[in-house]
Amino acid sequence: MKMTFLACLMAGVMAVPALAADYTIMAPAGPGGGWDQTARTMQEVMQAEGISGNVQVQNVPGAGGTVGLAQFASSAAGDPSQLIVGGYVMVGAILTNASPVSLADVTPIARLTGEYEAIVVPAASPIMSIAELVDALKADPGAVSWAGGSAGGADHITVGLLAKAAGVDPTKINYIAYSGGGEALAAILGNQVTAGVSSLGEFLPQVQAGTMRLLAVTSDARIDGVDAPTLVESGLDVVLQNWRMVAAAPGLDDAQKAAIAADIEKLNASAGWNAALATKGWANTYLAGADFDAQLARDIETTGGILKDIGLVK
Repeated sequence: MKMTFLACLMAGVMAVPALAADYTIMAPAGPGGGWDQTARTMQEVMQAEGISGNVQVQNVPGAGGTVGLAQFASSAAGDPSQLIVGGYVMVGAILTNASPVSLADVTPIARLTGEYEAIVVPAASPIMSIAELVDALKADPGAVSWAGGSAGGADHITVGLLAKAAGVDPTKINYIAYSGGGEALAAILGNQVTAGVSSLGEFLPQVQAGTMRLLAVTSDARIDGVDAPTLVESGLDVVLQNWRMVAAAPGLDDAQKAAIAADIEKLNASAGWNAALATKGWANTYLAGADFDAQLARDIETTGGILKDIGLVK
């Protein structure tokens, strides 16, 4: 009887599933923007899919994510429960701000999503097309004000590349950087700027509600369900995709990194995540491991060249 009881007890112990890890995800920007939306979508899906028992989101805005990145690199070191979202915007901001902390100071895990940029004007604007906006930019670059994310990020790069493609000196653009998508949105809706630039998904609800007019997108071909031309077909040779990633803390061992990578892989494969991507208009650009490390290194090098071309870094 004792052996039978012990065998049953051991079988019961072995049947208990491993406890899901708890995570805190830092969104290094204010509420309402793409990084905040990414972190909160991860939170919702990871909990709903049983990937994590408890996920918290922390907002630390400032300087294109470099304020949060610096805080994360120092305070989260060695802690496998800490994650941070980032992306192309952060790559540019690190270079533009000459940040002493870079993505080399954290542990990149995976690229998650990609999204094209959108150029909009308030619904009350007299500007009806991208051609009219470009004409205004050519006539007086400083008179056309642009609202977007932080300096050196995807939004800023988009405006610089657009100006360059239109034959306008990129250093003369009047770009107003906001620390969060919500602030830029308020400026556009409040008619405080001429135009706005951000990821398409951030503007679509306002476009659909009729409070913004979508002039163009930065894709290489028309996007299904989106009634707007590309910059390319408008005569401006600009194609740009903003991507978002997740990274873990520095100082992790191989087992800790592998466990986090496995959870993110489960997130990417889950029905809940892919349903959220479809709803938000985010492309699944999942890339992990050595392939992502190599792509990240290429993007950092390429972005440095672009920022020099448009006069944002020397």
